[in-house]
Amino acid sequence: MNIKIRKYTDADTESAIQIWNQVVEDGVAFPQIDELTAETGREFFQSQSYTGIAYDEETEKIVGLYILHPNNVGRCGHICNASYAVAKDIRGQHIGEKLVTHCIKTAKELKYRVLQFNAVVSTNAPALALYKKLGFVQLGVIPKGFLMKDGHYEDIIPHYYSL
Repeated sequence: MNIKIRKYTDADTESAIQIWNQVVEDGVAFPQIDELTAETGREFFQSQSYTGIAYDEETEKIVGLYILHPNNVGRCGHICNASYAVAKDIRGQHIGEKLVTHCIKTAKELKYRVLQFNAVVSTNAPALALYKKLGFVQLGVIPKGFLMKDGHYEDIIPHYYSL
């Protein structure tokens, strides 16, 4: 697989929704509970500062995505936030790392100064390892900050990266 990342277009909506909804349905990483529909998905992906689409250059199949947007407004508007999703059947092939590094580059281009993750779930070992590898700083732990799909709570670990 030769993974490339490009800007989202409306033609990506169906595949992007499918991958996003896999993570929502898993119920262990994204805060969202409601899945995206064709209508809400298109609006959601278009409303971001940037939505990046990871695809296999050989097959043109979409394999992942990220969304990048402000984390706050006004005096904190220079801080951005992002979420990453990789198709369930091909996780573990460093696609997430490509998404995060592309996101960092894009955030700099968009003149953000800090990339902040508000809610990295403490049980998300692959994400925690990746963020550590890439130089993100952990900000502490929020006990029982994330409601898991099965109804129990897990800690969340906010992170930031100076752009």
